[in-house]
Amino acid sequence: MSLVTVLKVSLTFVRKQVFDEIGFQVAPGNRIGLIGPNGSGKTTLLRLLNGEISPDSGEVRREKGIAIGYLPQDVQETLAGPLLQSIYDSIPGRLRFEDDRARLEETLEEVKHVEQQAKLAARLAEIHQELSRLEFEFPRHDAEKILLGLGFKMSDLTMSIATLSGGWKTRAALASLLYQRPDLLLLDEPTNHLDIPSIRWLEQYLQGFKGAMILVSHDKDFLNRQIHRILSFEPEGMKSYSGNYDFYLKTREEEKRSLDASARKQEQKIKDAQKFIDRFQAKASKARQAQSKIKLVKKMELVKRPLREKKTRFSFPEVPRSGRQVVTIKGLSKGFDGNLLYRDINLNVLRGEKIAIIGPNGCGKTTLLKMIAGEIDPDRGTISLGHGVNMVYFAQHHSDMLNPQKTVIQEVYQIVPEETIGFVRGVCGAFLFSGEDVDKPVGVLSGGERARVLLAKLLVRPGNLMVMDEPTNHLDIESSETLIDALSDYNGTLMFVSHNLSFINRSATKVWDLGGREITEYPGNLDEYYDHLSRMGEGPENGLSGAKKRTKKPTVQKTRDQKRERKERAERRRIIHDTLKPIQTELENLERRIAEREARQEEVEKMLADPSVFSDKNKSVPLLKEYSESRRELDDLLLRWEQAENKLESAKQMLGI
Repeated sequence: MSLVTVLKVSLTFVRKQVFDEIGFQVAPGNRIGLIGPNGSGKTTLLRLLNGEISPDSGEVRREKGIAIGYLPQDVQETLAGPLLQSIYDSIPGRLRFEDDRARLEETLEEVKHVEQQAKLAARLAEIHQELSRLEFEFPRHDAEKILLGLGFKMSDLTMSIATLSGGWKTRAALASLLYQRPDLLLLDEPTNHLDIPSIRWLEQYLQGFKGAMILVSHDKDFLNRQIHRILSFEPEGMKSYSGNYDFYLKTREEEKRSLDASARKQEQKIKDAQKFIDRFQAKASKARQAQSKIKLVKKMELVKRPLREKKTRFSFPEVPRSGRQVVTIKGLSKGFDGNLLYRDINLNVLRGEKIAIIGPNGCGKTTLLKMIAGEIDPDRGTISLGHGVNMVYFAQHHSDMLNPQKTVIQEVYQIVPEETIGFVRGVCGAFLFSGEDVDKPVGVLSGGERARVLLAKLLVRPGNLMVMDEPTNHLDIESSETLIDALSDYNGTLMFVSHNLSFINRSATKVWDLGGREITEYPGNLDEYYDHLSRMGEGPENGLSGAKKRTKKPTVQKTRDQKRERKERAERRRIIHDTLKPIQTELENLERRIAEREARQEEVEKMLADPSVFSDKNKSVPLLKEYSESRRELDDLLLRWEQAENKLESAKQMLGI
């Protein structure tokens, strides 16, 4: 069985052929990574699968009744009302059933005819069963858990979606899709608007997702851990590979070598045959053999070498050595509109360090980089650059740093006016701007192309301190990996913000974790940071994130007082038990009473559906009264159960479990 089958689909946009008779199938449980250069058609294919656009020729077959959930890069506003309620109501059919129930209950009170009442009661019983089924399959507390996992706070759940920023609306849309648990999930760069704690949570959630998934991501580590198959847009067309992204790279390279070898052998065979033909075609004794060789060459199916695709290729040149102290931060405090981001921060950046700055959205990561770059001033304290430090800054919204009126080559050339135009063209070529492309105005470029222009400007004069804010945001996965490779050989100092797990793990030598108005420093990359939190009992699996205020600095010492640790662990277990046990007992009692009420309500509904019972007022009136009272009691029990669930989740968050 296939959820979706794509048959010989072709599509052309503005005279450019995007797809040429492509075909593949998506089976239940498939986890597919969709890769290819920017502009190759990844987003277009997702829209095609979702039914938003139609092919010029070919067919997209969807299994009857399947649910498809699509998260585009630019989310259109589809949810409305309070955040939690909008997620809860996004389950298909729930609002319709609620409206039908209210209408039927109102009609039932007005109708006097016994047979009509019986029919209405039977339909009402069916609707209640459907709503009970939806409540069982999609409980409200699941929506809460997803929203909290994606970075929302309990206090946010009653906020109107209209008041959220674009990034938070994208999170709400993602929460809605995850809550609905569709048969096929289409995710186009789902981590773009997430911070590291939320990405970590999303990773774990998706690993337990049972449906099929097609994922577009420029983060190699995220992609590797989520998918088991690759659909790749290659120069020769769409190709399918088993395994994750790393396995695809290995297989693709072996495929190229094998095809190259086969093509060389065939070319040599053709040359040898041609030599024989040229030498003996005129000789009567060899004419028959020569004719056989000619036929053999004509019948030969030529082996096609993989077409050479354009790739971003660059490396940073050696930079002048700076002093040992590169950045000194003393007594730094900063806030906006009464919201204090951090207070009295004292930190040093040493030569050669590569520091990843992480933390929840809104904690001040970009603000810190802007202060280091001199774009904004601290409220208190100082940030000073050390001896011989030459800084360059890559802004998250890099369009602000480019002149839309200038061409690509003008933007790069102004950084190194002493260099030849040939040198600058060579640099632009390394970033896939060749021929007439270098004369395009910046204003007409895509987000990915503008990011490459800014990277080209960094390459020609990188400086010995690079401050980078989300440098991989608009790059495809191959360009992202090329940048990571180049930075691994960069001999200067690097400070950066990124949500790309692969970028942080392969580039960082130190992590600054922002949260709770503090900045906590950890040695190593992101994996080592998580490992340290896990050893300290503060890992994401225990519910904590960088938003929690830490009361002590981490230590790299491995020797501890084991007896003291055992005592602390025992005390922690006691506190957890004493805090959670009463709430859990209350929940168990409520769940038992809810089950009893629902069972009795189902019995009453069946009795009311019987015309002989409903026509007897001595029987029907008490049953209707019991039904109404039971419904009110059940609503009250469900409300108390939700409050207890919220109380339990809040207690767990407070305890860090």
